[in-house]
Amino acid sequence: MLDIRLVAESDRLDVLVLPVRPAGQAAGGEASAVPAPTAVAPPDGTADEADALTPVARLTGRAGEIRTQLRPGRTPGRLLLLGIGDGDEAAWRTAGAALARSCADETHITIALPTEVTPAVVRGLAEGLLLASYRFRLTEAGDTPALGGVDLLLTDPAAYESTVAAARTTAAMTHLARDLTNMPSSEKNPQWFAEQVTAAAADVPGLGLRVRGPAELAAEGFGGILAVGGGSASGPRLVELDWHPADARTHVVLIGKGITFDSGGLSIKPVPAMKLMRKDMAGAAAVVAATLGAAELRLPIRITTLAPLAENMVSGSAFRPGDVVRHYGGITSETTNSDAEGRLVLADALAYAVQQLKPDLLVDLATLTGANAVALGKRTAALYSDNDELAADVLAAVEAAGESAWRMPLHTDYVEYLGSEIADLYSAPAQGAGSVLAALYLREFTGDLRDRWLHLDMSAPSWADGDQAEVSRGATGWGVRSLLRWLASVD
Repeated sequence: MLDIRLVAESDRLDVLVLPVRPAGQAAGGEASAVPAPTAVAPPDGTADEADALTPVARLTGRAGEIRTQLRPGRTPGRLLLLGIGDGDEAAWRTAGAALARSCADETHITIALPTEVTPAVVRGLAEGLLLASYRFRLTEAGDTPALGGVDLLLTDPAAYESTVAAARTTAAMTHLARDLTNMPSSEKNPQWFAEQVTAAAADVPGLGLRVRGPAELAAEGFGGILAVGGGSASGPRLVELDWHPADARTHVVLIGKGITFDSGGLSIKPVPAMKLMRKDMAGAAAVVAATLGAAELRLPIRITTLAPLAENMVSGSAFRPGDVVRHYGGITSETTNSDAEGRLVLADALAYAVQQLKPDLLVDLATLTGANAVALGKRTAALYSDNDELAADVLAAVEAAGESAWRMPLHTDYVEYLGSEIADLYSAPAQGAGSVLAALYLREFTGDLRDRWLHLDMSAPSWADGDQAEVSRGATGWGVRSLLRWLASVD
């Protein structure tokens, strides 16, 4: 991972970055910018040079805007003017991401931070640099960024060390979730995923782990997980992580959908829809990575994380449309569409959490429906909860983290669509509002935690078709940053 140093004086000034902020409109109505005063004076002449270059380059100061000035035979050899927008955390995150990509061929850069630097500024910049420098490849071939080190130049480096440490942990856990999700399903099955979690948890003091295999799942009655995983040669698993610090006052259960590949089962998907179904465990990756991050940061909150893992495949042992599944605790579902499998494994985990773990708050993340993208596009998750305060707190954390979610309705008059003639519930109603109906189905398994439950359908933002700010093409690790922000704020 990119090495970020906090320094009062840089010993490497090959490339110097100076911040530029908007200054309103210039003559003729064009947007203009001015260099922002820096906490540490830049090398002789560079400040005056930046003052002269900014209007000539017609900079606007928008976040992420970059202009490069070559200075042959001088130090620094390159001067970069970096737009920082309104200077808040989000703008600096965008600026840091643009810088990481623009300077990918450099080996080291120094960034002079402004006089009004705050922890939020440092965190945003560090996260942008670290997140945008992510790459996933299974081969040595191909371009990799040369950039290995960044110095942040400010007057009191020690004051921001914990801020950069938090940003580094957040980025590392987001990278982990991206790695897990990007991994092709030729390598990734439920056992592989459980082994990755086991290896990662072994390095974190105080973190408990239990992995249930098929025999234990059958003995304990996890019928939904077993049904979905029954068609695969790779048996299902249930990973349970527990972070329980002595000073914890609140217990949160996080649940993430972990379908390591989704063929659609007997309700088989068309090939174009199946190609990226290695991402169908992004919810499980996010909650596991967030829990590992919370433990690394020693957050004073108890977290139990459940990752129900299965591979939804086609075979003679696959569950059928029209089958009735008995979930943990006894509720039954008529499974009318085997491509609506995620809610079946989540239902088991929700019921287990309510009956055995009895937390204060219950949150699940899932790449659950294509309707998420239809309703909200490719960058925004759908949030559901009957608890206004919980919904507001999570939405605030999502925004602060630089991710995106929108609260959706849980219409009570749609509940009648869940009625089955032969079971307690009909798992996949086809009347429309697919994301809403999936959320209503999950709510049926929350018992007396119904008013303390929140569901995030994050199918759309779990994957990016191209680079966008701090998000790299492929798996985004959506939810890790938001969960860590939220968990840090829970009393």
